[in-house]
Amino acid sequence: MNYFKFKIEKDYKSVYYFLKEEGFSENYIKNLRKKEGFIKVNNKTANTKTQIKSGDLLEINNSPNSKTCIQKCILPLNIVYEDEYYLLINKESGISCMPNRSHYDLNLAGAICNYMSQKDNNFVLRMINRLDKDTSGLIIIAKDSISQNKIRVLKKEYHAVCNGKIDKNLIVDKNIKTVNNNGINEIKRIISPDGAPATTFITPIKYNKNYSLIKLQLEHGRTHQIRVHLSSIGHPLIGDQLYGEKSEIINHSALICKKIVFFHPFIEKELTFEINYPQDMLSLIKKTLP
Repeated sequence: MNYFKFKIEKDYKSVYYFLKEEGFSENYIKNLRKKEGFIKVNNKTANTKTQIKSGDLLEINNSPNSKTCIQKCILPLNIVYEDEYYLLINKESGISCMPNRSHYDLNLAGAICNYMSQKDNNFVLRMINRLDKDTSGLIIIAKDSISQNKIRVLKKEYHAVCNGKIDKNLIVDKNIKTVNNNGINEIKRIISPDGAPATTFITPIKYNKNYSLIKLQLEHGRTHQIRVHLSSIGHPLIGDQLYGEKSEIINHSALICKKIVFFHPFIEKELTFEINYPQDMLSLIKKTLP
């Protein structure tokens, strides 16, 4: 059993109040209560009600959740960075992040669980961010609950090729709604006043009268946010068959999570990772924006 250690710097009524102050979720605290020995104070078994004082040593199990039990699969993982806390993967387009009816056997989650099972028999999958099946790019995985709780993602930068000319910075601030049909969520999202708030910041990189290569950053990060917002202003992604139309040049949405910046809490450094365009998107850019 692995523990994360805290040197307490002031008095607390209980371990619970310390954990809440540190930003741990109710779900994480609930899981700590499940087994005796998940919490220790000064090397003695404790619980969330135990009082702690300045100078005490608090140890909490860094992964109290039950292991992820999904079907493992063998897929090549393009690992950009790995240490004992985090795994950063460059996902190809066409790979679903999680199992679903059409991608039950082959998906990124199953491949990660297969890879991590060789290092941690009780591995719990914790994706800090996810991408649509058609979107390629960077995904962060936390290897334990503490790492998940403490990471701060400072920036996610997407690049895309869209229809039409975007020659100035734009802000799209439109609510996005998930349509529910007889209790089942539809795949396609819509712009609606009663939807969830969503803001997308768009910066042009290169453009002509027919196409634009753009950089995007999100507030809120709703499902399909970039695709819905670009379509709503008349600039759907090239290859986006759900919100635009099929392309003869590329067989998926021309969108990539190209850059991620996060603060690593354990080495206390800001880390920046940026990847190259995949070959099909590079070819698309050369053909549409020579």
